[in-house]
Amino acid sequence: MSKIKLSKDFIRNTVKRALNEDLYPSGDITSSLVKSKKIIKFKLLSNQNAIIGGLLFSKQAFDLIDNKIKFITKKKDGSQVKKGSLIATIEGKAKNILIAERVALNFLSHISGIATKTNQFVKLANKKSQICCTRKTIPNLRVIQKYAVKLGGGINHRFNLSDEYLIKDNHIASSDLKKLVSLAIKNKKGKKITVEVDNLKQLKAVMGLKFDTVLFDNMTIKNLKAGVKIAKKYYETEASGNINLKTVKLIAATGVDRISVGSITHSAPAVDLKLEL
Repeated sequence: MSKIKLSKDFIRNTVKRALNEDLYPSGDITSSLVKSKKIIKFKLLSNQNAIIGGLLFSKQAFDLIDNKIKFITKKKDGSQVKKGSLIATIEGKAKNILIAERVALNFLSHISGIATKTNQFVKLANKKSQICCTRKTIPNLRVIQKYAVKLGGGINHRFNLSDEYLIKDNHIASSDLKKLVSLAIKNKKGKKITVEVDNLKQLKAVMGLKFDTVLFDNMTIKNLKAGVKIAKKYYETEASGNINLKTVKLIAATGVDRISVGSITHSAPAVDLKLEL
């Protein structure tokens, strides 16, 4: 799996693009009306219980606008916070703080939202299964979103199409299942191989072949439990397919090793945060 790196340059460049999006072509024409040069202090507060993430992105937004702004964190990425918690203080000229405010909050709210939703799944799985993300991410934000999943206690699935072989239903529909698996084994070169099955007949057809993971897709609890029992001695097992907070506990109870959930990246609600004087 490709390693996720949140280097200083990556954070800076990512935030810089976001600020350019917000400020092109004429800057913040509203905040430019604020003429006072008085130093003021804002509080960054959470309006809900959450897992906080993205503080370095938030700090960078203020720093790029005015490196004299003091961004003092009171929490760390991955911290559990309650409604009303003080996350950070921001001290500097009001005009410059207001220019960076929305970009700073957008990164923080989005990353915290994914971390928070992931953590809800992790708690319900109760250590019986690992919760992992998918490639269902917002284009160009995958690194950030997968970072957020880890903050919430989840794990990362493959980062991109080069990381491992994942033979899915549409691959199978356009070819022969056993032939595809055999070709993957032949060309493995150190890569993991995951085979998706949506029924027990498909599972039995590939049993004995030397691959790594069976991915049970959209299986009933009964069939999933039976499939895990058949496969668990030989392969890592994974469940996927429209899994939500109401169903994840039952799925984890089947004994499946991990559960992949697309919604933790593509549909996580932003955490409600605010700046307050």
